[in-house]
Amino acid sequence: MSMNLNPYLHLHDTAREALEFYRDALGGSLELLTFGDSGMSDDPAIADRIMHGQLTTDAGLVLMASDTPPGMPDPTAGTTVSVCLSTTDPANDLSGTFAALAEGGEVKEPFHVAPWGDPFGILDDKFGITWLVNGAAAQE
Repeated sequence: MSMNLNPYLHLHDTAREALEFYRDALGGSLELLTFGDSGMSDDPAIADRIMHGQLTTDAGLVLMASDTPPGMPDPTAGTTVSVCLSTTDPANDLSGTFAALAEGGEVKEPFHVAPWGDPFGILDDKFGITWLVNGAAAQE
């Protein structure tokens, strides 16, 4: 049986900007469906907001996001979910990805060699999403 577990971010009117930022940081292709295009709402105030967005990277990562529609409570950033990005490939230590995700955000723990031997760091990106980034230690 094959299964995938994909982060789904609920944002307040920043889903398009966030997904474009993540595409720039992680690479991949982006699919965006607005409330207007989906037929889910005829409210012109939310027509351009993202009902569903999906970033799919060449490495097989899938990150989804949407804007909060009217009547739904705004998300509270950083309180319930963190996204962990990791690799087992020592050739990809993720330092560049960490730096790209940190742009405009706040580094909580700098990218450094952690006690378990891998490069690791924690940041809150400019959209309030907490990222735990774990590279792979170089093989001896």
